[in-house]
Amino acid sequence: MKAIAIREFGGRDKLERMDLPIPEAGKGEVLVRVKAAGVNPVDWKIREGRLKDRFPYKFPLVPGWDAAGVVEKVDQGVTRFKPGDEIFAYCRKPVVQGGAYAEYIVLSEEHLALKPKNTSFTEAAGIPLASLTAYQALVDAAKVKAGERVLIHAAAGGVGGFGVQIARDRGAVVWGTASRRNEEYVRSLGAERVIDYTRDDVGRAVRSVYPDGVDVVFDCVGGKVLKKSAELVRKGGRLISIVDSLDEQSLRQRDIRFEFVFVAPNAVELKAIEEMVEQRRLRVHLSKVLPLADAREAHELIESGHTRGKIVLEV
Repeated sequence: MKAIAIREFGGRDKLERMDLPIPEAGKGEVLVRVKAAGVNPVDWKIREGRLKDRFPYKFPLVPGWDAAGVVEKVDQGVTRFKPGDEIFAYCRKPVVQGGAYAEYIVLSEEHLALKPKNTSFTEAAGIPLASLTAYQALVDAAKVKAGERVLIHAAAGGVGGFGVQIARDRGAVVWGTASRRNEEYVRSLGAERVIDYTRDDVGRAVRSVYPDGVDVVFDCVGGKVLKKSAELVRKGGRLISIVDSLDEQSLRQRDIRFEFVFVAPNAVELKAIEEMVEQRRLRVHLSKVLPLADAREAHELIESGHTRGKIVLEV
């Protein structure tokens, strides 16, 4: 099968076109013919070896944790899918090697859900990882409720954009940070107010309306942004990050609950997301669609950190 893979960690030049064996499905697994693969920041971090101490890996390593495609074959123990089913999947496995930048991928059932009927394969490939991340941060960790005030950093990005929609769908009052060029886009997702982080003082903007702070801050940036965000959460509120951790002891003294979220495969939640997309309560924005052969360009774009929505590779 055709694939984009790396033989060693390094820069974008390490991404190569390779002809690799089609993987074989084992017990409880599904062989999927990949139609499109989503591109995420984790892909270039894996390529550079930044996560080599966190996850076991093997070379040649095919990146890609987002996929949409068609079930080609199912093995014993698979009960929810059959050949011909159109699916989308969050593809993180225990060992990082057989990713979605390839014509075929083997996955266990826990990774898959039926593709939303009202999306193309290309659109569907941009949904799983980012939407599950936002869902697990805002629904599972923060437990956002109707009427709560939620601030989302990097609201125009893949995870942030889904976060705005999910929080709004739960009845929250949503604010987002984004550059001025993305203001209308973030508003279109459901944000009541957008703070231009390049020009405005985010803390001052929040405190001018909510002197006691917001109920939830969802951080998709990390670093100084995360540290400053702790000052914007009300007593008894929640601070959730998908990038960095903080000193939880100091936050507990202020009665603020902090949680770091690293997205995990979850078929039940991916099914819930499928239903939200089909009911038009959640949508994906594709900023760029490229052929698989242009994976290096896709990584260059995602490494910039300024992507609106999602980048997808057509396989």
